[in-house]
Amino acid sequence: MTDPKKISVEQYLSMGQMETQAEVLDVSRGSKKLFIGIPVESILQENRVALVPSSVSTLVAHGHRVLIESGAGEKSNFKDQDYSEVGAEIVYSKEEVFKADCLLKVVPPTLAEIDLLHPNQLLISPLHLPFLTEEYLLKLKHKRVIALAMEYLQDRDGSFPVVRIMSEIAGLCAIHTAAELLSSSSGGKGVLLGGISGVPPAKVVILGAGIVAEYATLAALGLGVSVCIFDNNIYKLMRLQQRLGRKVFTSVLNPVYLERELVNADVAIGAIHSKSGRAPMIVSEDMVIKMKPGAVIVDVSIDQGGCFETSEVTSHDKPTFIKHDVVHYCVPNLSSKVSRTASVAISNILTPILLHASQTGSIEHLFASHPGLRHGIYTYKGCLTNEYLANRYNIKFTDLNLLIATDY
Repeated sequence: MTDPKKISVEQYLSMGQMETQAEVLDVSRGSKKLFIGIPVESILQENRVALVPSSVSTLVAHGHRVLIESGAGEKSNFKDQDYSEVGAEIVYSKEEVFKADCLLKVVPPTLAEIDLLHPNQLLISPLHLPFLTEEYLLKLKHKRVIALAMEYLQDRDGSFPVVRIMSEIAGLCAIHTAAELLSSSSGGKGVLLGGISGVPPAKVVILGAGIVAEYATLAALGLGVSVCIFDNNIYKLMRLQQRLGRKVFTSVLNPVYLERELVNADVAIGAIHSKSGRAPMIVSEDMVIKMKPGAVIVDVSIDQGGCFETSEVTSHDKPTFIKHDVVHYCVPNLSSKVSRTASVAISNILTPILLHASQTGSIEHLFASHPGLRHGIYTYKGCLTNEYLANRYNIKFTDLNLLIATDY
């Protein structure tokens, strides 16, 4: 005889299936007010600032607190008064700024500045690979900060917004810089970059078919320059042709064709961008040796290591060096030459991100819902989360998705 109190497995598994279930509503987590700090940049002759007064005004209007170290915007022609009038707090101590929960910089922090960081602080700054060392990464890990590289931030369509806007500026500046370096007043060959009646134009070789190449090509064609573009991505070359609206010389990165064009080039521009690590080395030292004496190399890729074997990092104080009779211009923050325009461009990208971060309730929730922002993180609360950097410096790699899932 079966026990009436005993419930069969089939009955147990089907219990409650036909009963009315409670409705689960999406509950708002509420907004969180941010505490943002912007220090004065002291290295690389940096002239840009991460937030301009108009963006600070928007953030303050949403209830966020913004600390500006006195003089942070001066090199971009933004005075302390411009910031204070829109609600920013002006402080005169770097230590005071570094107390902020969210620190915005347009150059990587120095080792001395890393000492001022505190656990769980969000650091948004570029990641200049030529200056990166194992000591630097280990120190950031020890501080247990969330470090996010601007140049690896991805939009929902897979593009890199900071890289794109800086690339537009860099492409235009690269041509203007090359034109200056070819002139006699700058010690160049005395060659006019653009062509005139009866005199053939200079020849420019551009490595890469991305945004830098597009804007450099537009500027060069506007001057009447002969342009050759190299890239291994056929679709990028096709896209560039369509956007230019005219036919230009394009080729895959075939060493034979590349060397032939470089030998006759007056200007070579490196515009190769890597999505996760170092830019690939495209031009060997032997190719540079064969270039014309007085030719100019502008390596825009230098912030990711450069794509010319002879490239070495330079600064705005001493932007060029000569190697094998070829002038090299390898300034990593090229857009800092037009600091006010560049500052507004960076600010336009960072401000919506900061506003979105406050609306999600926490930084962790924002990263959980936005894979493009996760892509920019390279250290997270004591863990190195960028696989390329982990392999390069032989440091333990931790999958960021696992860390975010744990916090979330």
